[in-house]
Amino acid sequence: MNTKLHAICDSQGRPLNLFVTAGQVSDYIGARALLSSMPNVDWLLGDRGYDADWFREALKDKGIRACIPGRKQRKKNVKYDKRRYKRRNRIEIMFGRLKDWRRVATRYDRCPKVFLSAIALAAIVIYWL
Repeated sequence: MNTKLHAICDSQGRPLNLFVTAGQVSDYIGARALLSSMPNVDWLLGDRGYDADWFREALKDKGIRACIPGRKQRKKNVKYDKRRYKRRNRIEIMFGRLKDWRRVATRYDRCPKVFLSAIALAAIVIYWL
């Protein structure tokens, strides 16, 4: 059983919203699910998995500028702020800190709701308490 965790984080790398999908599902599904709960921000930093024209347009409609590098097979290159994109390491550090919890790293739970609850509990203890 494989899962993929999608997260919206603040500028300090603290998770604000979490969403779990199956591991073989595209990142677009997680992006679509989290789009409605996107806070009012200036920039969104995302990895190549979130590179889609519809996602960039949806962010632009909300007044959010996207800092997402284009996929390698994209025909038209997409410009992004490379200096700003380096700050995405805070998000990777957040995922690493969540995986410090053994229950999250090894995924003992079969049910996705219980697994997401374990991730949320770990995030609350690590970042908000």
